[in-house]
Amino acid sequence: MTKDGGGAELIPGLADVPAGAAETTAAKATGKTAGKAAGRPAGKAKPGKRRRKGVREPAAELPVARVAVDISLPHLDRPFDYLVPTELAGTAVPGCRVRVRFAGQLVDGLLLERVAESGHDGRLAFLERVTSAEPVLSPEIAALAREVADRYAGTLADVLRLAIPPRHARVEAEPPRPAPGDAPEPGGPGPWARYPAGPSFLNALAGGGAPRAVWTALPGPDWTAAIARAVAAALESGRGALVVMADAHDVARVDAALTAELGEGRHVRLMASLPPTERYRNWLAISRGGVRAVVGTRAAMFAPVHDLGLVVLWDDGDDVHAEPHAPYPHPREVLALRAHRSGAGALIGGFTRTTDTTQLIETGWAHALAADRTTVRAVMPRVRAAGDDQDLARDEAARAARLSKLAFETARRALADGPVLVQVPRRGYLPALACVRCRTPAHCRTCQGPLALPSQKGTPYCRWCGHLAGDWHCPECGHFQFRAMVVGSRRTAEELGRAFPGVPVRTSGREAVLERVTDDRALVVATPGAEPPADAGYAAALLLDGWALLGRADLRAAEETLRRWMNAAALVRPGGPVVVSADAALPAVQALIRWDPVTFAERELAERQEAGFPPAVRMASLTGTPAAIRELLADTRLPGGAEVLGPVPAGPPPGPGPADPAEERERALVRVPRPAGPALARALQEAQGVRSARKAPETVRVRIDPLELI
Repeated sequence: MTKDGGGAELIPGLADVPAGAAETTAAKATGKTAGKAAGRPAGKAKPGKRRRKGVREPAAELPVARVAVDISLPHLDRPFDYLVPTELAGTAVPGCRVRVRFAGQLVDGLLLERVAESGHDGRLAFLERVTSAEPVLSPEIAALAREVADRYAGTLADVLRLAIPPRHARVEAEPPRPAPGDAPEPGGPGPWARYPAGPSFLNALAGGGAPRAVWTALPGPDWTAAIARAVAAALESGRGALVVMADAHDVARVDAALTAELGEGRHVRLMASLPPTERYRNWLAISRGGVRAVVGTRAAMFAPVHDLGLVVLWDDGDDVHAEPHAPYPHPREVLALRAHRSGAGALIGGFTRTTDTTQLIETGWAHALAADRTTVRAVMPRVRAAGDDQDLARDEAARAARLSKLAFETARRALADGPVLVQVPRRGYLPALACVRCRTPAHCRTCQGPLALPSQKGTPYCRWCGHLAGDWHCPECGHFQFRAMVVGSRRTAEELGRAFPGVPVRTSGREAVLERVTDDRALVVATPGAEPPADAGYAAALLLDGWALLGRADLRAAEETLRRWMNAAALVRPGGPVVVSADAALPAVQALIRWDPVTFAERELAERQEAGFPPAVRMASLTGTPAAIRELLADTRLPGGAEVLGPVPAGPPPGPGPADPAEERERALVRVPRPAGPALARALQEAQGVRSARKAPETVRVRIDPLELI
């Protein structure tokens, strides 16, 4: 088996199937023919002929099945017609899983529909068997998957692989999920009462309407209850609801809120991290209509919710939402398409607002939903900035803990009232090193990756290939000692333990994320996204090393930094102190101090519109070898107004060992105005099909609207 650029498995020989001839090739592989080839309607036997024993005959009604074959080759991205034999006429239902003969090999597929006649003039092969009669693909999800594939210049097979979880026969044989009990009586607006437009949003949902809102949530823990109340309003109208969160920890919090609001058994969780049987069991409960509410991660964005009335996406700017598998769809776009196709309401919320959702407001697709300034000031924390504080030279404790005097004193006073949150941008101990004499960054001699230190007495190692670098010498000056360029969370916890003796220091990060912390005095050191909520809120928060976030070479650096800061500061009690280690004159810092993410997002969008960057324009990223990118661009009929930027070096493919010069990759960007976005995706889709049909040896990874442009 080999894989294409999107990770799809290719079966040897399929690339030899010319476009438009797969049905005939599949039929030749089985040696069966259909009456259609002889000028007779499919399913009719020749007059005067008896059916021979052992010979498969087409079904009497709707004998032609249109099958989406699980093949990711772009030039074969279309349904193929097969004949339904009489013995499978009852089980070959639309949406079921089937096995078919394709280019001489058995492959999986999904039966899209059954029709009376085929538009293909050649011979048709029979379905080999029905893997499962369970209709796992509804017409709504099939149409959505096709639209998502076209939106992201991908293939239907890749999207369906993301949309439908693997089958478990034992789970399918289980009795249907029992119907939930009576729903509790709907309450008042609850947390939505603090938003001027909140009650009207709920009333529109409960009345069967389709309101679409970009929600700027107030700081504090009430956002989970607000989502649960919106889901209850959608269920009250007799429709379903779909909630997508960034990670499993947020899913657990919303899951608890939904249970409190709706009662037991009225919703399910859907995540890729669930055990396979539990995931498929919950997915079947949704598909069969046993429940109409689901909360999950991006794996739930294609959940087959019946009569969808509301889609919810929380914290759409989190990069965890980005799908790493082809065609790389983003839940924000998928849920927006679902809301449009189903006539459902939409709620995209977070403590901050992204430029993408600001664009939705400017186009009129959604309306803003936010509290007034009086309410915001009553619940927001008190934020102060501490840049390069001269007191570091006079305060030994602050020097040992990398804290300004303001941050140190704030933490010391707040520890008397409860836990203090310390956000550190990087995980690990010392994730980046440099020469202590000339400050040249330390790189691995094997793969040129960055060197890191795992502990105070550990040996430096490469973060890319893992090679130990105990004998490292600076290539510029020959010195052999390191200095820290970036300090990680574990080193920060070690320093804080020395600066605050007797105070417990807990860490929360990639290795182990804390669920919650108590109200006891403690220092909680966490990386962005791993901050655990405190039972009664944090007494204070310290946001360290702001330069490490703001200084990244990324178009979204300032937007992402503000999002991470506000997510951490929202966990602090109303009026509690927050100290951010950054220059107070920076726009992102000012937005944090004022707790005004809306103005910041509007300013960011205006600047990108002027400079021609997403989301004001549509862009496609092409990554591959220089020859492959040139070939793809030559085959692409770009729409009017398209601009090609680059290509520029993109670095070698990830992996251990030294880089092979023949494998060096480049990256090109194609920029078009927003109205030309569908035309750009279609052109790249067609060009990929041309390269696939002629068996191009090198692949090009195509990403529409990538999160990272550099």
